[in-house]
Amino acid sequence: MKSFTKMTKLIASALAMALFFTIIIPASVTFAYDAPADVKTIADIPADLTGKTVILQTNDVHGAIGKYAYVASVKQNLTGRGAEVILVDSGDFSQGTPYVSTSKGLSAITMMNAAGYDIVTLGNHEFDFGYDQLRSNLAQAKFKVLCADVLDGNGNPILDPNYMYVTKSGLKLGFFGMETPETQTKVNPGLIQGISFLSKSDIYKCAQKQTDALKSQGADLVVCLAHLGVDEESAPDGHRSVDMYGKTKGIDLILDGHSHTVMTKGAKNEPVLSTGTKIENIGVVVIDDASKKIEDKYLISLDGLQPEVTSNTAATEIIKKVDAEYNVKFAKSEVLLDGNKAPGNRTQETNLGDLITDALKWSVLKTDGAVTVDKDHVVAITNGGGIRATIKAGDVTKADLNTVLPFGNTIAVVYVKGSELLEALEASTFSTPEAIGGYPQTSGIKFILDTTKPYAQGAAYPKSTYYSPSKISRVTIQSINDQPFNMNDTYAVVTNNFCAAGGDTYYAFANASSQFDTGIVMDEAVMDYVKEVLGGNVTSAQYGKTRGDQTIITSETDAATIADAKAAVQSGSGESTQAAAPAEAKAEAPTAEEAKAEETKAEATAAEAAKEEAKAEANAAETSKEEAKAASETSPASDAASTETQPSADTYVVVSGDNLWKIAAAVYGDGNKWKDLYELNKDVIKDANNILVGQELKTK
Repeated sequence: MKSFTKMTKLIASALAMALFFTIIIPASVTFAYDAPADVKTIADIPADLTGKTVILQTNDVHGAIGKYAYVASVKQNLTGRGAEVILVDSGDFSQGTPYVSTSKGLSAITMMNAAGYDIVTLGNHEFDFGYDQLRSNLAQAKFKVLCADVLDGNGNPILDPNYMYVTKSGLKLGFFGMETPETQTKVNPGLIQGISFLSKSDIYKCAQKQTDALKSQGADLVVCLAHLGVDEESAPDGHRSVDMYGKTKGIDLILDGHSHTVMTKGAKNEPVLSTGTKIENIGVVVIDDASKKIEDKYLISLDGLQPEVTSNTAATEIIKKVDAEYNVKFAKSEVLLDGNKAPGNRTQETNLGDLITDALKWSVLKTDGAVTVDKDHVVAITNGGGIRATIKAGDVTKADLNTVLPFGNTIAVVYVKGSELLEALEASTFSTPEAIGGYPQTSGIKFILDTTKPYAQGAAYPKSTYYSPSKISRVTIQSINDQPFNMNDTYAVVTNNFCAAGGDTYYAFANASSQFDTGIVMDEAVMDYVKEVLGGNVTSAQYGKTRGDQTIITSETDAATIADAKAAVQSGSGESTQAAAPAEAKAEAPTAEEAKAEETKAEATAAEAAKEEAKAEANAAETSKEEAKAASETSPASDAASTETQPSADTYVVVSGDNLWKIAAAVYGDGNKWKDLYELNKDVIKDANNILVGQELKTK
């Protein structure tokens, strides 16, 4: 795997050699949301909590049922110190390990009953087994379940939207629940028919409505149990908890989930708490009953805790039953198979993604006549967000694989035109190098992704939080099974039934001309592939590293390298790797004359590219200025950029209808200062005429 960053003149000759081989540039590291976290232990909590109400929070437990006993232990412990304790959860408890997935989420309810939960909200994974199954599971719950922004066919919330909890001391705590609208694309659409998810500004209106209702009932504090998270991929439509807080008034505390973030307040001091995932921490909020104010909030680790007996016994019974079936070795791996999120399956090609998609393709092609196109027109794609865990080197069990692929998805075949395949890849990498659940792990497709180009956002996909590309600007398919890619050819895409139904960013698949479901369960297909094709041994030679099918150009790649990479794609499209080998060998040892000639050529290419880039930038800027000026003269005042709702005087978050001229006029009082704004933000604005809703721009 080869990577390119800023290059000096001394090695300019090496740039031209990119014409002879495929360039694989690793994606940039995706940084987590930058927020503080105050983590303590049980020993740091005051011994006397008389006159206090304590809220304990978990979120994104994802089947870690053995840890519920520690949560129950903390509740019991703090009650013994004189506090009234309320135990809550912010969603995603139904899925993640065989201990909950084998019962379709019901065993999570059993464990939460045993641990003594009081109030919870739903996460997107609560819908993984379908809305009907969720209702059946919740019928067994001994706790209150709140959700305000998921509606039935009549437009009413499917569950109670809010709830007033009155403590023994008379403190009134108003709770309401908010579910991520991303559920509609993160769950098989066929399993959630008849219900809808509020999104965009409707989320803020819903939250404000619940807050106002609770305040009118005399709530001393309003607490939102949110499954919204703070992931960057949720930012463009404003679906994050911090976005909701910034657009509403009266919320005193948000107990959040979804993004697995460890935080005790937001980056801008928003009152948002999140514990991470799988009970790595427990959230603690201390409220003084007399003043009716939040006195402290922090997280505690599990250090020094002992499991509570009743819930520990319940967990042990479930674990033993599942282990008897799933803890059986079926293979061995010589290498670690990467199941990480970012950097990992949501940002770039991984060896585990390669293994899974190879298995998907094999599971269909092993049967003659299974597809109606030639084998060289069969590819496989699975969404990186569906790969949930790493497999360590050593023995591999059914439980390991079920943890990697816990959703019970079946394998489907979708027939698409080349243009539709290209659209799916473009849409599914729109935020790269930022992580996205739809990121394509593939088999049979070689492509280049140029992250230096902005995603051309088109119309929103139906019933989705994602947008179609108005044009293809970032992805270039290099070859399909080492054959030329054709926009008009029909390809058979082997995928999971979630993507086939339009899940994540794959609306192009749902809209395809034809498809069918094989009924083969994904994890079983991978097991069969490993046993039958690999002989039960995942070797270093086969999957020790990625195939290198994906070329990712980052913002650090210079103009000459990009130009050479594009030229290499154009000249090498459809050529086999064998044909390219002699040229690559030649490239490794150029003569002095060749090196000098190529250095001169590279310098000229870079200079010409820079010249064209400057010209394009100037044209775009002038167009932006003229369009913005015209808009400011003809648009109603309500459409003008406003700083009233911005989180900080030092930053500005782009909203619908904004352009640089409008923002400069609002921030600096002079639209002509749009160039200053552009200079401050050249790291995030690649085109002065194309800024994205949700982008955070520096103003100072």
